[in-house]
Amino acid sequence: MSPPRSSTAHWKGAAAFVLAASTALGPFSAGKALAINIFGLRLFESAEEEIQVIDPVRYALTFESGADDADLREALENASRLYQDRDKPVSGDLGLLIKARDDRERLLAALYENARYGGVVSIQINGQDIETLPPDPSFPDGAVPVAVRVTPGPVFTLGRVTLQGDAAQFAPSAYGLTPGARANSTLIIRAGEQIVADLKEQSRPLANLTERSVVADHATSTVDVTIAAEGGPVAPVGDLTVTGTRTVDPTFVRDYSRLNEGRPYSPENIRKAAERLRQLNVFSSVTITEADRLAPNGTIPMTIQVSEGKHRYFGFGGQVSTTDGLGLQGYWGHRNLFGRAESIRIEGSVDRIGETADIGGLDYSASILFAKPGAFGPASTFTASVKAAISDPDAYRAKTITAAAGAGFELSPEDTVSAGAELSLADVDDAFGSNRYLTAAIPLEYVRDTRDDKLNAKEGYRALISAKPSYEIEGKTFFSSFEATASGYQALGPENRFVLAGRIGAGTLVGGDELADIPAPRRFYLGGGGSVRGYAFQEIGPRNADNQQTGGRSYVSGSLEARIAVTDTVGIVPFIDAGSVSAGELPDFSDVRAGAGIGLRYATPFGPIRLDFAVPLNKYPGGTDYGIYAGIGQSF
Repeated sequence: MSPPRSSTAHWKGAAAFVLAASTALGPFSAGKALAINIFGLRLFESAEEEIQVIDPVRYALTFESGADDADLREALENASRLYQDRDKPVSGDLGLLIKARDDRERLLAALYENARYGGVVSIQINGQDIETLPPDPSFPDGAVPVAVRVTPGPVFTLGRVTLQGDAAQFAPSAYGLTPGARANSTLIIRAGEQIVADLKEQSRPLANLTERSVVADHATSTVDVTIAAEGGPVAPVGDLTVTGTRTVDPTFVRDYSRLNEGRPYSPENIRKAAERLRQLNVFSSVTITEADRLAPNGTIPMTIQVSEGKHRYFGFGGQVSTTDGLGLQGYWGHRNLFGRAESIRIEGSVDRIGETADIGGLDYSASILFAKPGAFGPASTFTASVKAAISDPDAYRAKTITAAAGAGFELSPEDTVSAGAELSLADVDDAFGSNRYLTAAIPLEYVRDTRDDKLNAKEGYRALISAKPSYEIEGKTFFSSFEATASGYQALGPENRFVLAGRIGAGTLVGGDELADIPAPRRFYLGGGGSVRGYAFQEIGPRNADNQQTGGRSYVSGSLEARIAVTDTVGIVPFIDAGSVSAGELPDFSDVRAGAGIGLRYATPFGPIRLDFAVPLNKYPGGTDYGIYAGIGQSF
């Protein structure tokens, strides 16, 4: 079996254009001016009409932040609505005064957020302090002069920190409240919120803050902080009420959440329950709330409020290049067949259109996939599929039809196991000639996933171990494949704007007297967007005396990426990949191939859009000169 091919379009030796659209994600929308929104870019849009302001008053702003610190200056400018809207009129003289008074509070809050408790904000309109202006001021015609002057004052640090009540069990340092540290107000606010969250994690749902005070000493530029909290009684989960369902069975929602009555109350369990329900893709929103008081039996009642989304969806996509021709894909699906989030999806694709004039020489695939969450209990999912394909990578041409069924079980939020049965019929033309294979297999898999974000991880790791015992019926051949992969992620630097990501994988095929006894699609290959970039898909692998690819019995691969956020939405990713496919059951590293390149990332709500350019560091004679890979989500 080849390492999984990612949902990536790849090109070799040519520039390419990619177009993708999906009504399931809804990236296209039309407005009154026939505007089209694609990934946040609005096309064919006429200029929006400027909002009409009654009695418009314009002002000429003088803004003096008084800050030598560039970060503080930026924070003050961002906080000031007078500064941000300086080119826009306000409604009336009173509107200008209200905006100025609101600005003073916003600027003071920005100072406190940056530990400047001795700061002074002065705002004058038409030369007069806003504190001395009458309630209904009148300013002269023309641009009214407005002057904002900020004196930030010194940076305050934390002095004495006192935790009282049920908060006294915690160490202030666990919340960053260390004497001598910067006394940013956001730090103190977050500490109070986290203390309440930690008390609630003790199964105390009514925990709340009773005091959060900050006393500044201007002589020493320190602040003393007092935080007091009341935990309240320990309580288990009580009655669960489900609201908002229309076609989904509310009993299924309650069971699948796994917020069982009598289970200890836990905010983390609530968060995971909401995430679990959202991942069904049946609901457009999921909100789980607890009551503000205990029931007479000492339990905490809870409500799961959902809003059902559209159950039917369809989508299409495509890619084109001067070497691989045009590829088209489409799918249709239903997310709630029988009222318990059962899903079905029908997919189809045609590739290499234009590369060959022979219709029979194109690549085709069609599949039907079914999934039933909670089939064997709330922590299980049953899946079944049938797929037919005609594929023609460089190593072989195969016509296959595969039927599979299996079940996955969630052992914990991080650990899942799955097992199933698979029957595949394949007609293959490869370096060993034309052969037919009928193969029965039992795929087994264990996954541990601690990533903080499945599409754009910054912390954690994912490890996978799989085995696939198989029996090729026509040749009476037993063989098995074993694979293991692991990827890790570590954020570095301020605001996690630099992430180091690495991946390593290995596999082996045992059994079968000859390599030809094993179906070509089950042998190992490397190359392409899912493994070693810079090479074509499955370009890396052993070759016979006629330079024909045969596939291998073992492989080892690795990747290293530095994911650097340039802005909040744009990032660059230098990377290097390497791998080796061997003819024997154990890797011999006799032919190691490596590729290196750089990628561009653009953040979207459904994951980063990825565009990678890579070159082979030791290309094959006549092989790929470079590769361009595009997709949604990180490369791994």
